[in-house]
Amino acid sequence: MDARAIIGWNLRQFRVAKGLSQERLALAAGIDRSYVGRVERGSENVTISTLEALAMVLDVPVAVLLTEPVEGATAPSPLRSGRHPKSSPD
Repeated sequence: MDARAIIGWNLRQFRVAKGLSQERLALAAGIDRSYVGRVERGSENVTISTLEALAMVLDVPVAVLLTEPVEGATAPSPLRSGRHPKSSPD
């Protein structure tokens, strides 16, 4: 797996685990949503500054985004699309 694919895999893994959409992650990191998608697909050369911004939002060390996934690991499931229903007042 090349470096861009590793970063994309890990980014998606942590983003989904946090329950963040690409849009929310991008907004919090101060980058464009489509850029996040390209990074996750491994088609973008991401800068260290951008990795740092993404890692800060995901609350993980930058180095974790560069760690190769274990062999045989399955890709993270996508988040449910659409808006989440508003919670009812108690």
